[in-house]
Amino acid sequence: MPMSPLRQRMQQLLHTRNYSPRTESVYLAMVAQFAAFFRRSPDALGPDEILLYQLHLRDERHVSYAYFNQVMSALRFFYCEVLGREAMASRIAFMRRERHLPVVLSAEELVALLNGAESLRDRLLLTITYSAGLRLGETCRLTVGDIDSARMLLRIRQGKGHKDRYVPLAPLTLELLRAWWRSTRPSELLFPSPKDLSRPINHSTVQRATRIAAERAGLTKHISPRTLRHSFATHLMEQGTSMRMIQVMLGHSHLRTTETYTHVSLDQARSPLDRVTRDHC
Repeated sequence: MPMSPLRQRMQQLLHTRNYSPRTESVYLAMVAQFAAFFRRSPDALGPDEILLYQLHLRDERHVSYAYFNQVMSALRFFYCEVLGREAMASRIAFMRRERHLPVVLSAEELVALLNGAESLRDRLLLTITYSAGLRLGETCRLTVGDIDSARMLLRIRQGKGHKDRYVPLAPLTLELLRAWWRSTRPSELLFPSPKDLSRPINHSTVQRATRIAAERAGLTKHISPRTLRHSFATHLMEQGTSMRMIQVMLGHSHLRTTETYTHVSLDQARSPLDRVTRDHC
């Protein structure tokens, strides 16, 4: 089926702006869904339709804050970059974020989770995600060439914002990597898709591995691969690692993003109750 000129132009602009293939496909799909909702071409729709669609997403579909704002980002890109309607695009409102503290595992819960992994592959997936503080996509895209065992570093290629970075490679992680290499002999991707060795495993594979490990460990917290990244950052903060160093290892562009973990890192904090009652009772 031929691609419409508008869709083709949007795809070309996303590509030239260096958006990731995943973001490219998501944005295109979201604009297409917006147009399908009104059964009209998106260039014929304006602020009134966008407001109605926002109400539909919030009140009828009850989408998450993150999904809602991703749709608005896609529409902003379409109206600003594709159609050149900058003033209209700037008025597309985002949903105010509800503040939720990230779920973080204790050291005991983390060990239980890793021990609950169903296979060597799953244990390595969870271990490397936690030990290097990786995003889900970064774990899936790791290659054999990213491992620098001489310097005990792991190279993360083209993370969020298309930035490379290095993170420490833990000795335990290296042991698991060597065991994985001996059993599978990967040529390029560390975790290739079983259906196509040139492509990385699906995100859902890591999510499923995390869920199964949590169930086998008897953990009741809502745990996802992102929980491992949150735990990595929080544990570093509790160990006294500088905020700037944590920012670099996580690949955050802004320090304020890293500062989120100050709200959950309470290892050194103590309630004043004991001291107050001891001194005055």
